[in-house]
Amino acid sequence: VIASGFRPNVVLDVLEGKLIGTLFTNRPSAIELVDFSPKAAADGARQGAQALQQLTTEERRAMLYACADAIISNAATILDANAKDIAAAKENQLGAHLLNRLALTQNSLETLANGMRQVADLDEPLNRVLRHSLVSEGLELKQITVPLGVLLIIFESRPGVLAQVSSLALKTGNGLILKGGTEAKNSNLALHSVITDAISTSTQGRVPKSVVSLVMDRQAVSSLLKLEGHIDLIIPRGSNALVSHIKSSTHIPVLGHADGVCHVYIDEAANLDKALSICIDSKTNYPAACNAVETILLHKSLAKSGFGDQLIHQLREVGVTVLGSGEACRRYELDQAKSLHVEYGNLTVTLVIVSDVLEAVEHINLNGSGHTEAVVTENKEVADTFLASIDSACAFWNASTRFADGFRFGLGCEVGISTSKIHARGPVGVDGLLSTKWILKSASSHIVDDFAKGKKTYLHQKLPASL
Repeated sequence: VIASGFRPNVVLDVLEGKLIGTLFTNRPSAIELVDFSPKAAADGARQGAQALQQLTTEERRAMLYACADAIISNAATILDANAKDIAAAKENQLGAHLLNRLALTQNSLETLANGMRQVADLDEPLNRVLRHSLVSEGLELKQITVPLGVLLIIFESRPGVLAQVSSLALKTGNGLILKGGTEAKNSNLALHSVITDAISTSTQGRVPKSVVSLVMDRQAVSSLLKLEGHIDLIIPRGSNALVSHIKSSTHIPVLGHADGVCHVYIDEAANLDKALSICIDSKTNYPAACNAVETILLHKSLAKSGFGDQLIHQLREVGVTVLGSGEACRRYELDQAKSLHVEYGNLTVTLVIVSDVLEAVEHINLNGSGHTEAVVTENKEVADTFLASIDSACAFWNASTRFADGFRFGLGCEVGISTSKIHARGPVGVDGLLSTKWILKSASSHIVDDFAKGKKTYLHQKLPASL
């Protein structure tokens, strides 16, 4: 590569594969040329979104069903592509929990297809009237739901995310740019091709394939993050490092969470069989998930009664490594947890002993990430205190933290789980991808000056949203 030495950090940029300078090679056939313009992708997604919004509810539903059917009919092709990714990941010694995220099966493809159909069957999200009022005689005001515009979704490992997010974007009339992890390159390409072909075919070309764009070049991400005004929302799905990097590298709004530090508090009034099953499910059902429990808080009376020993034994029986903090380390001879704010992403959990529900809440609000917390108790007053006081997106009573999921909530699927308190919080489904617009209609002509001079008066009369 020949590049200008006057450019700062030019050597590092060349080594990172940035598109600068001129490349000379005696094996041009071995070079894969990438023709990708970030701005063109954003513009294409916006044009596609505008075409989506021209479809009727039934046409968009049929399009999503076509995408779901295409995934099943092309399952062999998708699974072959995924097998290549799995083989490469094993060769590169990818961690076991990342391999689990990467893998696709016939059953998982069926689940993806069913999720798309569930999204297709949801009520029409667009142009829904949220508020309707008579401002003055002959002057009506409505607030309606509209798409956000163009979404950039950056995700790691899980190729299934591509199908889930695509279905939500298509349902809500949004354009979409997707950047998946390089470890899922072949899987993502196969799924993207199947879905965009189905979009184009089912709409007779009215909706262009550009409505869902797939970015393969890692260097293009930095350019996409600068497209303020062209991209309306970024949703990163992945590690703490990924989410934190995205948030610090763009002025475009970012929706997501940086950590999934979830807790289960076992109260003195807990049904102990329920407590055991909820803790085991919350940890072992899918340890790599962001809604897996990372810290179990145990009431001190249960520690004294011997239940703590039973809990640790049961967790170890299913392969969980139990670490401790403070009294738990001394009582049960546990290794000290390095931090009380940690997302293990594997079969490890921290055990902490607390005096009551108030101390449990204080611990969670101090050390948690605002994701999902659960209380196990038969005491309604304790449960109500916990649910009201926890400052997290999801708070559960006698239920596994693994329920914090768009599919399990009946949202069809999700683009991610947000711990933000602005716009959307918790599992983000259809409603989280919408904004609003105010529509003001005059039956004749209205000017503000008439109200200032007393010629007309404000009524602000609430009207039914269905009118």
